[in-house]
Amino acid sequence: MNTITETLQRFEETAQHYLLELDSFSLEQLQYKPQEGEWSLGQMYLHLVNSALYMHLKNIDLCLKPDGEIGAKTEAGTAIFDLGGFPPVRIQVPPSPQYTPPQPTGKEEIVEGLNAVIRKMRELEPIVGKTTGKSTVSHPRFGALNAGEWFTLIEMHYRHHLLQKERLKHAIAD
Repeated sequence: MNTITETLQRFEETAQHYLLELDSFSLEQLQYKPQEGEWSLGQMYLHLVNSALYMHLKNIDLCLKPDGEIGAKTEAGTAIFDLGGFPPVRIQVPPSPQYTPPQPTGKEEIVEGLNAVIRKMRELEPIVGKTTGKSTVSHPRFGALNAGEWFTLIEMHYRHHLLQKERLKHAIAD
């Protein structure tokens, strides 16, 4: 089994976990913010969906084009790929219209988004698995990533946010 296939399996397990957990929350709970400037659980879900659909997956498509750029990863990029994931550290980005996700309008929006990401990952897996991976697209922090690395980044990103999900789940319960 190649690593892209294993990555897809790990991603699907994590995405299914998010979908199952979603059932136990009301829309009010999904929109609850523990503190000003923090995201709600629903915003975190939409962040996962939107970053995958509008950044990561789009960059995989760009990497699969024959005339792509060739670049190098940054030290931070090399470190997370060597580690196989993000360190268990909170990453806080100042609120901004470009980065801060909106509050969800309903659970259906989240379910449809997660399912769209799962479908696209399944669609791309055989293509990414066969690519030689020379073309890259630059990530703002990790530098130039090829299609396989962008694919893997989605899985690592979803896994990383499990910690935030648990923290927010406890804040909702308190």
